[in-house]
Amino acid sequence: MTDLVSERLILRPWDTSDVNAVVEGVRQPSWAADFPAEGDTVIAGVIASNPEWLSPFGHRLIIERATSEVVGSLGLFWPPSDGRVEIGYGVVPSRQGLGYASEATAALTSFALSLEEVHTVHASVEPTNPASARVLEKAGFTRYADTAELISYRRTVS
Repeated sequence: MTDLVSERLILRPWDTSDVNAVVEGVRQPSWAADFPAEGDTVIAGVIASNPEWLSPFGHRLIIERATSEVVGSLGLFWPPSDGRVEIGYGVVPSRQGLGYASEATAALTSFALSLEEVHTVHASVEPTNPASARVLEKAGFTRYADTAELISYRRTVS
């Protein structure tokens, strides 16, 4: 499986050893001190139960190029439904506010939109999470729907 590389990050697909280490709580030397965050642990558990998610289209670790440390994860909820795929992301607290989530989200979204079977990448955030909304806006997503519980964003093939 191919890594995606952006200016400051490498997005590497999870492998079985990554999943097992997170699920079993075995710290790895390549992890930032605060990795895994709660969301990473949840995703690792889901991947452990659904090994087919270990694919180039699934979930990836976010690796900071300057340090080679894992600083978060993100992923596409594959397969697409009617050409649409959802994206989720998270960066550990020690690296938040540096633009990593937006950079990683933009890179994985561009990858997804280059695939023949995808024309839209979407995500929803709670109104109480403006930082996550900013991540999507900086990654080129536009707001297209609101409810009391969620604000929906999307980026489409141009």
